Amino acid sequence: MSTLKDYYENEIVPQLTETFQYKNRMQVPKLDKVILNMGLGEAIQNIKILDSAAEELKLISGQKPVITRAKKSIAAFKLRTGMPIGCMVTLRRNRMYDFVNKLLNIALPRVRDFRGVSGKAMDGHGNYSLGIKEHIIFPEIDYDKIDKIKGMNITVVTTAETDEEGKELLRLMGMPFRN
Repeated sequence: MSTLKDYYENEIVPQLTETFQYKNRMQVPKLDKVILNMGLGEAIQNIKILDSAAEELKLISGQKPVITRAKKSIAAFKLRTGMPIGCMVTLRRNRMYDFVNKLLNIALPRVRDFRGVSGKAMDGHGNYSLGIKEHIIFPEIDYDKIDKIKGMNITVVTTAETDEEGKELLRLMGMPFRN
C-alpha cells in the first residue's frame, strides 16, 4: 500500500516544481507538523471532561497529549492562572502523514452535509487551520462511550513561503477545498 509520504515524493513534488518553477528540490514545500488542540472551557467546573478529552485525543493521534494551562486570570470566567483548560498534541514525521491521510480519507467524508473546507483559513505563511465541531468523526472514537461531544482545532504547518504554495500543496494531497 502506498502511503501519503510516498505519494508526496513521487507525484506532488514534480507537480509543484513544474507549477512554481523551483530550481532546487529543497524549495518544494512540505508538511512540517500537525497540531491538534482541544480547548475545554468546561474543564473549570468539571475536571473529568479534561481527562476524557485527553484520552480521546490520545486515541485519535496515537500520541500522549499535553495538558494546556491558562496563561492569565479572567475573573468573568472564574479562571485563574495555571488552571488546566485544554489539551494538545503535535504530530511530526510518520504519525503526521498517517493522521493527515486519516483526516482526508476517513474523517472529513463522515462530516454531515460536508461540502468541502474553506480555502480562506490560510495564515499568510502557507499554514492551514481547520475547526471540527464533533470529534466523533474519527473512527477510533466509540460513540457510545463518550460523555460529551467536543470540538477540536487542527493546524497543518507547512514549509511553504506563501498561501498560494501551501494551498496548492494541500490540494494536491487531497484536501477538499470548496470552490
